[in-house]
Amino acid sequence: MTCYGPKELAASFRTVRNNTIQIAEEIPEEHYGYRAAPGCRTVAETLVHIAVAPRLQEHIHLTGHLTDLSGFDFFDFVGRMAGEESVPRSKQQIVQLLREEGDRISGMLENFPDSALDERVEFPQGMVPPSKSRFEMLMAAKEHEMHHRGQLMLIERMLGITPHLTRKMHERAAAIQARRAGVKTLSAQH
Repeated sequence: MTCYGPKELAASFRTVRNNTIQIAEEIPEEHYGYRAAPGCRTVAETLVHIAVAPRLQEHIHLTGHLTDLSGFDFFDFVGRMAGEESVPRSKQQIVQLLREEGDRISGMLENFPDSALDERVEFPQGMVPPSKSRFEMLMAAKEHEMHHRGQLMLIERMLGITPHLTRKMHERAAAIQARRAGVKTLSAQH
């Protein structure tokens, strides 16, 4: 028995999305057209991809409640999402899209029936594994975003920006070291 259900899924998705939004806010708009290498998405395209990609899980699990994907047209669905990535948007519009889509998806996750998380979804013949639980597939939306967020954090480094999660980690480490130094100073005085 796990205590990880729809509310925890929604909370963890919100945390991941909030970290993505912070990166989107920290990268200057003049770098939104930056492409790390030929064939890669630009910063803007990556952020829009992150914003709209959970629509696939939404369609399968939250609105369509599909149990068999053998007839599902992945290429059409992914093609429509790719079309979204190419729509010109300002930084403000992209950040707003990330917020709105994140709020919408996390709200749907939060209200997802706990009993449905164990349901199996069958994949087209030949796929390995042949099925997955809804829980595993819904977690994949967060994992997918973290994958692309890692790319954006590397791009931040390439642009001379220390990612906020790294800054926070350094701040925590410095605070721990300062406390330890304070304890050693107090011990030496006694």
